[in-house]
Amino acid sequence: MSPLASYRRLFALTGPMYVLVAFLGRLPLAMSQLGALLLVSGVTGSYGAGGATAGALAVANAIGSPLAGSLTDRLGQRPVLLVQSVVASLGLIGLVLLAGSYESGQAWWPLLVVAAVAGAFTPQVGTMARVRWRPISRQAGVERRDVVDAAFSYEGAADEASFVLGPALVGVIGALLNPSAAIVAAGILLAAFGTWFAIHPTSALVGRAPRATTPAGRLLTPSLLFLAAVQLSVGMIFGSVQAGTSVLATNAGEPGLTGLFHALLGIGSVLAGLAVVAVPDTYAYEGRLRAFTIALAVLVLPMLAVDNLGMLAVALLVLGVAIAPTMITTFTLAERITPVRRLGAAMTILAATTGLGYAVGSSIAGQLADWGGHRPAFVVPVVAAWLAMLLALTGARTLRAAQATPKNGEVSHAPTTKR
Repeated sequence: MSPLASYRRLFALTGPMYVLVAFLGRLPLAMSQLGALLLVSGVTGSYGAGGATAGALAVANAIGSPLAGSLTDRLGQRPVLLVQSVVASLGLIGLVLLAGSYESGQAWWPLLVVAAVAGAFTPQVGTMARVRWRPISRQAGVERRDVVDAAFSYEGAADEASFVLGPALVGVIGALLNPSAAIVAAGILLAAFGTWFAIHPTSALVGRAPRATTPAGRLLTPSLLFLAAVQLSVGMIFGSVQAGTSVLATNAGEPGLTGLFHALLGIGSVLAGLAVVAVPDTYAYEGRLRAFTIALAVLVLPMLAVDNLGMLAVALLVLGVAIAPTMITTFTLAERITPVRRLGAAMTILAATTGLGYAVGSSIAGQLADWGGHRPAFVVPVVAAWLAMLLALTGARTLRAAQATPKNGEVSHAPTTKR
């Protein structure tokens, strides 16, 4: 089946409105991190403060998301996502109000605290959408492996597309108005589409878990922790590239272009992510992870030579080609090795470690940028990409064994042919 036919069949299960709502609902997370970075850097005059605030938002999201994911496994998605969407939107508006009253010389840590509160409650809409696809396909009577795999390929590409459009929106709104307006827009989107996603009829398919007669299964397995480490590395690439791009654009006199340049990272990533569904099932997923992370480690190297905005645009377009395929593979592997009743927690753990990696990368790159500009900041994504490659090269056996082990009586997803 062609990729286009696979996606057409997938979207027919829900209709276009669900797909649109789920996509718009994930934009605030993509917007808030860059928006916080630009807002706080602007009012304090410190890239370190901006990076730390954006990092605090991401770290808080990394801590809060797995807790929320576990709650959705127990209580269902609807009540958890409703609370998250309302509180997070209020937190983003609060950050704007506090930044508006900031005066030079004041301590900036209150900005960090408010950003952390907003981040702790910001829902991982893309992650929750992944969890819904299996019950959606089951209800439609087409619970087949190719349908679920197509869903994960789409969701990976949609996440990347949100990180194209999100920073681009921040850049456009910031250039036309200011970073505060961009964060207000994120808050409005979250209040509208985050709550809409929460109450959408598909949320009822992931309802309160029935009283279990058998154990739910182990969650923190070595294989899941390994996949989380890979996602941590990918998150570091996002955070450090964003921080370095902000510095280079600001020094070039075009700070409003930061979001637009960072969006270039996602263009190749979206296209490559959508194409992943065409990879034959006979190509084992642990082999795919090796191949995609090797490509990531090679394609990140041009970042070391970037010295102007033109070179940056080319380097970001090239690097993006390997991002989504790597993320799609890690999330698909997690779905294959995790018991169904722990899937919400597992997916949010991967999303959380991605956010944690963003925080680490953004903070380190921001500190290096304060010291030496964009060049040392762009060393961070290179280190992160090579770490992801080393993990993939050494962890294939663990992943292969995990896929061959039935999940509480479920059929193993291990491929019959390995490359």
